Amino acid sequence: MALIDNGIYVDGVRCCTPDNLEETYERLREHEGMAWIGLFQPTDEELESVAAEFSLHPLAVEDARKGHQRPKLERYGDTLFLVLRPAWYVDDTETVHFGEIHLFVGPSFVVTVRHAARPELSTNRRWLESRPELLRLGPESVLYGVLDEVVDGYAPVVAGLENDIDEIEDELFRGDESVSRRIYELLSEVIGFQRATSPLRGILEALLRGAEKYRTDEELQARYRDVLDHVLRIAERADAFRVLLESALTVHSTLVTQQQNKAMRELSEASLAQSVETKRLSEQAITQNDEIKKITGWAAILFAPTLVGTIYGMNFVHMPELEWVWGYPLSILTMVGLGVGLWVTFKWKRWL
Repeated sequence: MALIDNGIYVDGVRCCTPDNLEETYERLREHEGMAWIGLFQPTDEELESVAAEFSLHPLAVEDARKGHQRPKLERYGDTLFLVLRPAWYVDDTETVHFGEIHLFVGPSFVVTVRHAARPELSTNRRWLESRPELLRLGPESVLYGVLDEVVDGYAPVVAGLENDIDEIEDELFRGDESVSRRIYELLSEVIGFQRATSPLRGILEALLRGAEKYRTDEELQARYRDVLDHVLRIAERADAFRVLLESALTVHSTLVTQQQNKAMRELSEASLAQSVETKRLSEQAITQNDEIKKITGWAAILFAPTLVGTIYGMNFVHMPELEWVWGYPLSILTMVGLGVGLWVTFKWKRWL
């Protein structure tokens, strides 16, 4: 049901709890106190009913109907329209989640419209009801209570983000490839957190600037200043987180580049070593080839006289050259000539 809680307050004390909106309007007129209506994802009919009863501005009602608004404060006559983005940290997934609360604050009423299950605001209502001296200050005391709860809810988010960033800093120099993705996700969450918290400074400063004009009680002004102080500290932490994560992303990119350069350098050195080894093997092969050529050349030179000497050392009876007067000198000359001819040939071919 969209109507979560509904009360009429007189002099800071809850006097009745109507069952529906129509009864709320009647009791408010009877008691001339303050109505606090809590709605959760209301229907168009419920929003139109509240808007008609309290003369809410159509633009503010349209924003409350659609949701997905950024934090802001707008004044329509004697009615304030406020959008807040509460946040909470989920330990299981280590992520930040955001809700949305719309408040209509008039002279005798407060209407809270929630678009997320958290925060419930029931705890805040009970806290205010236990302090009638504060609640009797009027609808702006409810505005303060909701602002204070939303801002206090940011503290666990800051602690969770700080813990995540500490883990990132520990993992940054380990060379884990998933670190860059985690840094980017955290940076996205921090930016979302900044969008939720940064506008609160302007909202609270605007409330304080208009305090005298709209006769805001001094006690509420002091409490607004206290909430503003908390907001400023949270905003500073969020800014610091963003700077740290952006620096971490830069450092990680530098480390990755250095690792890539080191790998390329090692690859180049290995390639150079392989080239030197290949060159050495090539030179060794060339030297070995030259040696083979020399051995082959000298073997051929020595083979020529051996061939001639072998022919004439066969001791056949019928060998006409054995009876020649010039046979011996001719054979010697032939052996020398073949040897010299082969030597000249191999020398010309650079085998020797």
